[in-house]
Amino acid sequence: MPYRCAILCWLALALSPQIADATAPTSLQAIVDAAAPGSIVRLKPGVYAGPVIISKPLTLEGGSQAAVRSNGKGTVLTLRGEGITVRGLRISGSGELHDSIDAGIQLEGKGHIVEDNRIEDVLFGIHLRQASGSVVRHNEVTGKPLSLGMRGDAIRIWNGTHNRIEDNRFTRARDLTFINAPDNRIAGNHFTDGRYGLHAIFSPRLRIERNRMSHMGTGIIILYSRDVVIRQNHVEHALEGGGAGIVFKDSDTGVVEGNTVLHCAVGLKVDAPPEPVGVLEVHGNRFAHNIIGLFFYGEAGGHRFTANHFDKNLTTVAISGLGTASANVWQGNYWDDYEGFDRNHDGIGDTPHEVWLHADRIWMETPMATFFRNAPGMELLDFLERLAPFSAPYRVLQDPAPVMQPNLHR
Repeated sequence: MPYRCAILCWLALALSPQIADATAPTSLQAIVDAAAPGSIVRLKPGVYAGPVIISKPLTLEGGSQAAVRSNGKGTVLTLRGEGITVRGLRISGSGELHDSIDAGIQLEGKGHIVEDNRIEDVLFGIHLRQASGSVVRHNEVTGKPLSLGMRGDAIRIWNGTHNRIEDNRFTRARDLTFINAPDNRIAGNHFTDGRYGLHAIFSPRLRIERNRMSHMGTGIIILYSRDVVIRQNHVEHALEGGGAGIVFKDSDTGVVEGNTVLHCAVGLKVDAPPEPVGVLEVHGNRFAHNIIGLFFYGEAGGHRFTANHFDKNLTTVAISGLGTASANVWQGNYWDDYEGFDRNHDGIGDTPHEVWLHADRIWMETPMATFFRNAPGMELLDFLERLAPFSAPYRVLQDPAPVMQPNLHR
């Protein structure tokens, strides 16, 4: 009898570690390693341990009930090679190192699909590192609760091409960043609480369409990138740090069409000297309730502004100095401060719309005076200048055919 009791006690001790570990996350790496290439791995509801590296073509599905939780170090899920699909997972727990770009998901290679995932408590959301021909869609990304300067990017593409970033929702991140990333499409995404809504550097031929960005420093900024199309986006409340709705710098042959830019420090800021064969086409946009509707810095221009709507901007157009923007072309825009008539009822003003600088030249040409831009003394001085000019005003633009009614149904 004593021997029987001893054997039972030994068995209980041997089995007790398994019972203690029953609530620990299952290792997802072991499940992935055991799967055959090309297979579909459907995870049962539960929590799985990361980090995980997938380096063979397969489909990993979580059914919106499986979570991959890492240990707070590095990237949670890394896809390498070709043809990997990840969908329906809840991913969390990346590291906090910027130099290693700790992310929720990192893509390398080509032809991957990342969709319908919820990614939270991560430094960078989704990092496409030399990844091409991949699709990132219908994901929700929420960054770590860090100060703005310490956050990572919700989406970061480095040296990748022909990717589609579509219909995602991003919150509490730094930027959507594209570096050396030509020919990508960014469409239908929502981003709030960030620094730059979209930040493109050396990334020509991007298509940025139907995105909505709000409450950040700058909405969309394009640097050193040709042939970028920005169409039907909605940017609002870009006010911090002198922010702007849309910015072009040294980037020409672009299209800005059908966008709505509301309540920003600057609606559109252009520092993009065009080459003889390339200008910006700015058509059918609405700039409203901005501190400055359009701001031109340094260059003579040559860009074309047609059928745009300027409404209730504190200052419609500002320039950095005399001669700036002098070569721009204006045609058929709606100006809420137009003072002409339409006696023949053709919808076109009888006289050109002109924008002149009077006392407002002071703060435009002397940056330190910007502090006094809306001061009562400056307003009075500007009123007197317009009433009885005591210095020669400067004409910024002339629209020879201003429209009398805005066309907001584009």
